[in-house]
Parts: sequence; structure tokens; C-alpha cells
Amino acid sequence: MAKIGDDIALASEVLNNGGLVAMPTETVYGLAGNALNLDAVHGIFEAKQRPSFDPLIVHTNSLEKVEGFVAEIPQKAKLLADAYWPGPLTLLLEKRPIIPDLVTSGLNTVAIRMPKHPVALALLENLNFPLAAPSANPFGYVSPTTAEHVNNQLGEKIDYILDGGECTVGIESTIVSFENEVPKVLRLGGLSVEDIEEVVGPVEVAIHSSSKPSAPGMLKSHYAPSKTIVLFDDINLKDITDFSEFGSLVFDQPYDFLPLENQFVLSRSGDMAEAAKNLFSGLRILDQKPQIHTIITQFVPNEGLGRAINDRIKRATVKS
Repeated sequence: MAKIGDDIALASEVLNNGGLVAMPTETVYGLAGNALNLDAVHGIFEAKQRPSFDPLIVHTNSLEKVEGFVAEIPQKAKLLADAYWPGPLTLLLEKRPIIPDLVTSGLNTVAIRMPKHPVALALLENLNFPLAAPSANPFGYVSPTTAEHVNNQLGEKIDYILDGGECTVGIESTIVSFENEVPKVLRLGGLSVEDIEEVVGPVEVAIHSSSKPSAPGMLKSHYAPSKTIVLFDDINLKDITDFSEFGSLVFDQPYDFLPLENQFVLSRSGDMAEAAKNLFSGLRILDQKPQIHTIITQFVPNEGLGRAINDRIKRATVKS
């Protein structure tokens, strides 16, 4: 297993030497490597068993640095960056040649963001290169929101895990593209569509699932536990005689037909931000209960961060 600690100097040394470090962000923990080092980037894909056609997000800590990585920053992209960086927002922009094609899966655009986590920002401040950092989990599985989650999944493949506590947002960043300078949401995430529209006006939401994604996190089947997960509306309760092997992930109220110890409530107060923060940890807790073979879930109210939660639930229930 990997060493876990809060030593930014050690993490920086590992990254400078081409190694991999798991770092905390406000969204989820990322598996970070030097985005300009092909060996390090290849190591990220290898450690996650991530297909090379799925591009990575590049992390940095200033808009000035971003200007060195992209051809231009459209006006509406600048407005969003000014409003929400650091934060759970990723901008998809035309890249400069300095960004390797391996990072972008051969696309001419790079997904880039500034994380809102003091540990991540301190680490980036200590480096003279950006970090490629997808979620620090095996490809397709539930994303990690604590250092322990990372160690349990990828500890043998990472040089160091930088511990920054539990992630405060809990779901990945929202990705926005600007083709022809028109903002379009390609992945729902920790920044709501409503918040984006407050700054740039109406936006299109085009979260197409694809075997050749134009941005990270767009595949149809993703974010899934190892056990079967089904929507409540897709099961017939009359066909089930024994519920002892079933669990549930619910929004604010547990089901009365399941044992309470087999259930995880995202937010008993119905708070959407709390539900988003608890989503992946709830799936993970249920996935680790030996008595459960099937997880029943349901969509939350489809508003604000609820849209991103429902996106993750939908993808978790798709059979790969």
C-alpha cells in the first residue's frame, strides 16, 4: 500500500521525478502526474486501466498559467473562470502544442481547471508544470473522496497519497466547452447549470455518452460499484420474497421494506449539496457490505446539483 501523509515537499519530489501522487481536490481525489511528461501520463492510464481514448483533465493554479497551455480563452470562458475558479469547473479549450496529445486522446482541445482545495493549490504552487489528474480509482468504478478510498483501490500503484481530508463537493467538476465561443455543458458536475447561466446566460446541455468522448467522463457506463445496481422503477417488488440481500441508496427517506442497516440515505434533510458529497461514499459503503448483492436506488429531484447526481446514478446503473 502507498504511504499516506501531508508532505507537499515529498509529493512535489515524486512528481518532479515522473512519479504518481494521489491529491485531494474539492470534488474527488485525483491521480496526478506531470501533464507534460509522457511517461508520467502513460503511468496514469496504466494505473487506472483507463482506455487511451478517454482524455484527462489538466490542473493548474492560475489563469496566467492556463494562457500558456491554450490557444485562446474565449470571453465567456474568462467570465466563468473569474466567477468560479478555483472551483468545480473545467473549461474545454483549444490546446497549444505544449500539451501532449496523449493527455487529450489526440483531440485538439484540453480540459483544464483550477481545484479549490488548499492542499492541491499548495502542491501546484510548488511545481513548474501542470498536473494531469483523473479520479484516483480503477477506471469505471466509484470515485474516491478520502485518502483511504484511494489506498484501498490503487495503493500498490501510487508512489504517495497526499491526504487532504474528505472532499467537500464529492462529485466531479462540471465541464464546459466553447466551440464557436458558445458555452455548452458536456458533463454535469459540482457546479450547477443554474450557476453557470447566471454568468453567461442560457447554455446547452449536451452530455452525450460516447465510445469516443470529446471530454473526460462522458462514457455511458461509469461511476459504478462492483455489485448490481438498479433503479427502483425497474424492479418488481412482488417478484422478491427475501429482501435481506438487497440494499438501497436513497435521497432523504429509507424504504420501509428493507433492513435499515442495508440502506444509505444521502441527506435526511433533503439538502442537495450534502447528497452530492455523500453519493460516492454511500455507494462504496453499500458495495462493501457482504450481505448485499443488489443495490436499489432512485433519482433525486432533478434541479441544481441534483442533475449531476442523477447523471452519476444513471451511469452507475448502465451495464458495461
